[in-house]
Amino acid sequence: MNIIVPMAGMGKRMRPHTLTVPKPLVPVVGKPIVERLVSDIAKVAGAKIEKVGFVISPKFGEAIEKSLLKIAENIGAEGHIFYQEEALGTAHAILCAQNILEGRTIVAFADTLFKADFTLDTSKDGTIWVQKVEDPRPFGVVKMDDDGKITEFVEKPETFVSDLAIIGIYYFNDGDNLKKELQYLIDNDIRDKGEYQITNALDNMKNKGAEFIPGQVTEWLDCGNKNATVYTNQRYLEYIKDTDLIAESAKVTNSVIIPPVYLGENVQITNSVVGPHVSVGDDTVIENSRVRNSIIQTNATVTDGVIENSMLGNFAAYHGEAKDLSVGDYNVIR
Repeated sequence: MNIIVPMAGMGKRMRPHTLTVPKPLVPVVGKPIVERLVSDIAKVAGAKIEKVGFVISPKFGEAIEKSLLKIAENIGAEGHIFYQEEALGTAHAILCAQNILEGRTIVAFADTLFKADFTLDTSKDGTIWVQKVEDPRPFGVVKMDDDGKITEFVEKPETFVSDLAIIGIYYFNDGDNLKKELQYLIDNDIRDKGEYQITNALDNMKNKGAEFIPGQVTEWLDCGNKNATVYTNQRYLEYIKDTDLIAESAKVTNSVIIPPVYLGENVQITNSVVGPHVSVGDDTVIENSRVRNSIIQTNATVTDGVIENSMLGNFAAYHGEAKDLSVGDYNVIR
């Protein structure tokens, strides 16, 4: 089985945190979003993952490419890098990885995490992972019949069609067939709202006899902006709170840690209260501060701060008082 991860977007809604790294490499509980996504998919796939293809912008650079290949290696898979030169839609992004779009394939867009209690049913033509939402208009949605099979795919409906939103994770029993349908959209310039959409390819496959079923997740966690990512960090800490979240090299002096809290390697906490729902990256120093419900990345410094619902980037330094911050890499605020 192969995994394809389209992730070429610039992550504008996550700025300033995506000025130096792409959004899928922003950490949640100490690991990049895309690493947690690939690992979680491997756990529910029910089969060995052979190849992982990352569809990225050529602007990402060699260091990021190496880190992505390492993510594939960590689950025992062969990593591949593919480039999307221009953002032309979901169908186009997937087709950029056509060299590994074969056989059993999972496609997972890298701005979402999930909690699921099922193992993938690979006997079906395809599984579209969905979640009920209050407002389905920003999403692709599915309609189902009484037998639980998907009967219709609609991209960002302006009027109500269904409240089952496609969360951006798909399983296909025949990747070659998907590749053929994606190529058909490109060759015939079939667009929806100006872009080549995977929902059009899914509709074509269904009309030719393919049967798709929904895979409903327990919880869908968005990482589209700062507030959503901080909330995802909170929920993910709750998922894994019974595991060892504090590195042995972390040093806590005259401080209170309120679980769940993740502390990376060589973190120093002094005269502070940290938690709940805080993730602190490697080599970060927090002194005389109160921090809760926040993500602080690596090599950062927080002094005399009151921080809540915040994200601080790598090498950021904060001195003073605040309650809600979004500070990018290398920024200093006094």
